[in-house]
Amino acid sequence: MFAQFLDIVFKSLKLDKNLYKDSRYFGEAAIYFAGLIMILDGVAGAVAANTIIKTSIGISGLTAILTWLVWAIFIFVIGVKIFPDKESKIPFKKILIAVGYAHAPGLIRFFAVTPDLIIPIVFLTQFWIFASLIISTKQVLNLKSNFKSFGIVFLSFLIIVFLSISFVMSRINALPISNIS
Repeated sequence: MFAQFLDIVFKSLKLDKNLYKDSRYFGEAAIYFAGLIMILDGVAGAVAANTIIKTSIGISGLTAILTWLVWAIFIFVIGVKIFPDKESKIPFKKILIAVGYAHAPGLIRFFAVTPDLIIPIVFLTQFWIFASLIISTKQVLNLKSNFKSFGIVFLSFLIIVFLSISFVMSRINALPISNIS
């Protein structure tokens, strides 16, 4: 079981498209493997961030699960419901698993143990995850075009960024600020 989990992680790190084609990686334990990758991704991000600012590992793990669900929902809605390539009968669970697997490069953040390594490793892993999401989306949705896969992932990303910025700005506006005159 652990060997299969490591196989999934290494295939994702290698950007191996066969990871998303082979049905044995989407069996009963797949959702747990994908969830574990996402939780470890969140923890790795917290470990990296803790070298600069204090970050809650528990909150980071929960945020990673929320991020996993949001990415999968947007990729499903955009790729399957709004812009299907053909008659797509792809179940949401398969997309959820693929998105989880695609976040395996985030585990590299465990190596960002000094402040000098944080920014390069975080940027590298974010682009790596983005590339992995494009590959997983193309394979799971059976898309013929890399461009369409990129578009689905990029549009999902833009929506997530917009919602995140809107959420942060609404929280900033809710802060009590004293006016000293």
